[in-house]
Amino acid sequence: MLRITVVAVGKLKERFWTQACDEYLKRLRPYASMQVVEVPDVDPSQQGADAALAREAEGILRAVPDDAFAVLLAIRARELSSEQLAAKLDDLALGGTSSIAFIIGGSHGVAPAVAARANMQLSFGPITLPHNLARVVLLEQLYRAFKITRGEPYHK
Repeated sequence: MLRITVVAVGKLKERFWTQACDEYLKRLRPYASMQVVEVPDVDPSQQGADAALAREAEGILRAVPDDAFAVLLAIRARELSSEQLAAKLDDLALGGTSSIAFIIGGSHGVAPAVAARANMQLSFGPITLPHNLARVVLLEQLYRAFKITRGEPYHK
């Protein structure tokens, strides 16, 4: 079974974000082993932006499994349709990849070390999404991808 780790900077604070993520995680569990790792966000006003990104990067890089194909969510990256994402996940799994990590950086982006660790960067488009919403969108798109790959109906 494919292992998917979602590494996200910051905690979900509002109950509605948590409920939405929990619902998609429940739906995803028959298709993949799912883990969400929340990395503490660091306030750049305390030690400067570069130092804050470096501290967040330490947590992100620790959370990404060594054997994972790492996908960094980034605004200025490649966009994939739902069908293309499904095909990419399927290609990775058929090619022997058993672990995939999706990285959602903090509100100030990520340190260069995180971008360097990524095997691929993925964009949900040129719009800016709150990081909480990006997590929900990611989980929904993963669920949709598994439904597409298996030819199962997806009730909207």
